[in-house]
Amino acid sequence: MIEFSTHPDHYKHWQLSIDDRVATLALDVREDGGIEPGYDLKLNSYDLGVDIELYDAVQRLRFEHPDVGAVIITSAKDRVFCAGANISMLAQSAHGAKVNFCKFTNETRNGIEDASAHSGQRYLCVINGTAAGGGYELALATDHIILVDDGASAVSLPEVPLLAVLPGTGGLTRVVDKRHVRRDRADFFCTTGEGMRGKRALEWDLVDELAPRSRLTEAAGTRAAALAAQTDRPTGAQGISLTPLQRDIGDGEIAYRHVTVTFDRAGRTATFRLRGPDGPPPQDAAAIHAEGDRFWPLAFARELDDAILHLRFNEPELGTWILTTSGDGDHVAAADSALLANGSDWLAREITLYFKRTLKRLDVSSRSLIALIEPGSCFTGSLLELALAADRSYMLDGAFEGSNVAPATVRPTAMNFGPLPMCNGLTRLESRFLNDSSKVAEIEAETGNDLDAKAAEELGLVTFIPDDIDWEDEVRIAIEARASFSPDALTAMEANLRFAGPETIESKIFARLTAWQNWVFQRPNAVGEGGALKLYGTGKQPDFDRKRV
Repeated sequence: MIEFSTHPDHYKHWQLSIDDRVATLALDVREDGGIEPGYDLKLNSYDLGVDIELYDAVQRLRFEHPDVGAVIITSAKDRVFCAGANISMLAQSAHGAKVNFCKFTNETRNGIEDASAHSGQRYLCVINGTAAGGGYELALATDHIILVDDGASAVSLPEVPLLAVLPGTGGLTRVVDKRHVRRDRADFFCTTGEGMRGKRALEWDLVDELAPRSRLTEAAGTRAAALAAQTDRPTGAQGISLTPLQRDIGDGEIAYRHVTVTFDRAGRTATFRLRGPDGPPPQDAAAIHAEGDRFWPLAFARELDDAILHLRFNEPELGTWILTTSGDGDHVAAADSALLANGSDWLAREITLYFKRTLKRLDVSSRSLIALIEPGSCFTGSLLELALAADRSYMLDGAFEGSNVAPATVRPTAMNFGPLPMCNGLTRLESRFLNDSSKVAEIEAETGNDLDAKAAEELGLVTFIPDDIDWEDEVRIAIEARASFSPDALTAMEANLRFAGPETIESKIFARLTAWQNWVFQRPNAVGEGGALKLYGTGKQPDFDRKRV
């Protein structure tokens, strides 16, 4: 089982240090520390285990170190920055493992950019040796890149000429969309295995600054101090500890305090039971800080995030995720209000941003999402986003016969109208009603109101509203039909339908790049017996099928 929970005390591959307003993350990959047997992580190459630690470090810097305004990413090894994803690992991995690895790595790099853009923690990369492939892609996720000017160190994206695949973590997109490298130069750069050194790398905007090895530490300190000076994060503030998640994992269930996921292996489904706050949440910033990681929105987001990752990597055959909720809508609405009312507080801001990133992880998970809104449900505000994220939603019209539980309602709050955008930059309501702002405004006018099934259907918030006579059959047929379709076709269809509207760097990486990388990783030119990944390092040349498809 792949485990995503870790702590700096247990890191094998990263060294985290903090000096006043500047943190340093130094990559020092342990060669024999691979997450799976069968390969050595030479030259600071990485696998999923290395990136799990990086993700943990980025999260902890945001929550546990509010005084940090700049983060330096560099290497602890002499004259080696990072050789990228380990080739032997990729060559031996199953297709699904490669795709999941690339997706998680992309999400981690997007999280770095999110910290720079919204959290006041600016990232600086100091490349003190060669940065190839995923190593350079890690640098591309930062705000500023300093390359050692020693005549030997280079940046490169050698996947096309050497491996017959693509840079898997956003390199192509970030080179042209983020760094605005000219297309002709980018074409040359991405088809030359040796990459670019020194002056040309700077002239072509592949890096931002050069420094001789004798001045590299000084240049990094100066630049990091300048970035840290721009932060709005407080000085002298006390962070909160992200304590280990409490969970029980059995063969048919994974249970946390606010999230329980039950597995139906025969039906190939996972049912999420998501619970709102146990009681009224605190409203002022001081009380939120006092609750720390027990404050419901943060505790819930951490549990849901972990559950999503667990199912992605450890339960790939559970292709349909059924989303259900329970709790008191007033408590959820109060939690939403607390976060929004304290938006200028660094912790409240971080919790909202984490909730946003967790919902994005749900959006890009390659699973069918079906929301069931029944009596006793709690699809209010931030939890309503789960129904809006679903590919299809069913809301019971009325109550079940013989039950005294009141009919289900849904309630929009201000959290549904801006703070939790998708990777296309739009809210889920804006994506749902693309180019129909009047419909979004009509729903916004109902903020704070409990809407029954007929009102929710009329507003377009749900897909179907069967009554108690038809409920069981309609839901069963929908779930059984989903399980009968090709998982590949569903993954492609869902990804096409979920992200309507404009493209962003983030949506390009997940929609365009991931689709192509997914396809390329199945082609014999890459993974066949005579493919480039299989033959890399053997001295043999790959035997390509030369037909364009």
